[in-house]
Amino acid sequence: MSIAENLARVRARIAAAESAAGREPGSVRLLLATKTQPIDLIRAAVEVDAAARATSAGTVHRVLLGENRVQELVAKAPDLTDLRAALHLIGPLQSNKVNAALRWATCVQSVDTAELAERLDRRCAATDRTLDVMIQVNVSGEPTKSGVSPQDAARLTEQVDALDRLRLRGLMTIGANSPDQSLVRRGFATLRELGERIGVSELSMGMSRDLELAVTEGATIVRVGSAVFGART
Repeated sequence: MSIAENLARVRARIAAAESAAGREPGSVRLLLATKTQPIDLIRAAVEVDAAARATSAGTVHRVLLGENRVQELVAKAPDLTDLRAALHLIGPLQSNKVNAALRWATCVQSVDTAELAERLDRRCAATDRTLDVMIQVNVSGEPTKSGVSPQDAARLTEQVDALDRLRLRGLMTIGANSPDQSLVRRGFATLRELGERIGVSELSMGMSRDLELAVTEGATIVRVGSAVFGART
């Protein structure tokens, strides 16, 4: 199927999930996860999506793009700046790559330690900018996933809130890698409950395989790659 057809199918899935959960249409934003995707395919997706949203009712937001790897973000960003998309880093960020990431990222969704937050804050102070961030929470407890534990998320939130150059926008998680949908959904519910206790409303959760469960539990951003671009090579 074409990029336009894939995007239409994904947006239909999001709309159906919003309706089933009794949520306002358009309350969930789509982030295009572009890991390993070539520039021409990314540009095509952004242009198709922007055109489709421009003809719909309501506020038209900037297209969201998400990269997992700093090296891909740095390599691709110069060829995407004219699209005026918001570039989010959604993968792990090592301290020695902070400078490179902040040349292009408008938001870092993967803050999971106070040390990383402090490094980002210092770099933002040095370059006289403010950065949107989200705290990544490992709701499944899987050792292969990054993120602060749910028990420590509130403390990390306080530490990030105390930093002048970071704006805490919300929480992010990756759903459990399990065919048990009840388990996956419980993880998303955990993030929603954390957000309610902490006082943040932006929740980045849900991907191609589980976005409906995430929307049901309150996702405001779903990160979709393969359902739009096809299987990664």
